[in-house]
Amino acid sequence: MSEQVEAMDTPSCDSCGTVCSPAPHRPKNPVDKVVVGFFSLVCFSMSVLLAALITAATLMRYVFQADLYGYEEWVKLFAFWLYFCGAGYGAFNKSHVSADLVTAYIPEGGFKRFLAFLKDLVTFAVTCLFLYYGYEFFMFGFRGPLGTGIALPMTTIWRIPLWTSYLAITLGLFFMAWYFGVALLQSAKALLKGEKA
Repeated sequence: MSEQVEAMDTPSCDSCGTVCSPAPHRPKNPVDKVVVGFFSLVCFSMSVLLAALITAATLMRYVFQADLYGYEEWVKLFAFWLYFCGAGYGAFNKSHVSADLVTAYIPEGGFKRFLAFLKDLVTFAVTCLFLYYGYEFFMFGFRGPLGTGIALPMTTIWRIPLWTSYLAITLGLFFMAWYFGVALLQSAKALLKGEKA
């Protein structure tokens, strides 16, 4: 049994010879357990809701020749939560899109550790920039264009406050920055101590 678990954690597959992504790791501390549990719950529920809503809209349009009025507003809201909670989960799991291809073909050593550190630094910096603008975007939706909480931007049909979608952006980017920061610290430690990248 332990051999099977060990085989799952290796990045390359002996049977086909391709480089496979590592198995997702489990959260160790209580905060990560809550955050990852929340992300998992939101991703699952939003996926189910989106599938049900799009199926219902398709049935209404093509079977019953009717219109599911304003369903696009709910689709956008659910999609924002799905995408950005999924992005936060991907950052925790280290399964997000990155420049790992470069480090995959470079032999172990100081240069590879430096490239891993540089990749993590750029990823963290860009995410922090997006987090800043995501927060500003959320506050615009939450306070309104005048900053007074009056005349909040809302959807046209269902009058859903837009800050409900913008909150997903801010939360997702915050946790992406958090987990990218953790990865940056780990790669900095590996670079300074000469550990494996």
